[in-house]
Amino acid sequence: MRDPSHPGAESSAPGERGDPHFEVSLWPHRSLTETGLRWLIIGSCAAYAIPILAFFGTTAMLVLAALAAFHVWLLWFFIRRNTRALSLSETLRLWPDLITVERRDPRGRVRHWQANPYWVRLTLHKNARPENYLTLKGGGREIELGAFLSPDERVTLKEEIEREIRLLRPG
Repeated sequence: MRDPSHPGAESSAPGERGDPHFEVSLWPHRSLTETGLRWLIIGSCAAYAIPILAFFGTTAMLVLAALAAFHVWLLWFFIRRNTRALSLSETLRLWPDLITVERRDPRGRVRHWQANPYWVRLTLHKNARPENYLTLKGGGREIELGAFLSPDERVTLKEEIEREIRLLRPG
């Protein structure tokens, strides 16, 4: 997902740099909301309850209910774990003399990268895995950008960033 900001967006960049010319926030697609998870668990419980009721009053019902409860708990546990893994994000900010990328991983660690936009090179690796792998090179380092985006989203992102960098270059 992408959220391009307008030039008036607030900047959290260090120093007195002012508002960035361009800012975009990236994060992985999350198809299951908290409400959706709740309904999935309720539906799973109901789906297990119907056949288990056929064994009502028997020892088999207790065994099946325990197995069903364990399965529903596992489902909930792994979906929640996956949701936490998708809590990463990247924010790219562009000023006339600086481009920064801030990456927040699921464990809360924040990584920073910066370079002069004049010297930055964006590369779209079309034959790489994942398809249309996007990298930024500058400031002595090369970083990946939007690895969790779809191939088409990475192409669009590259075009947007290149357009904004071109707008900032003199001449």
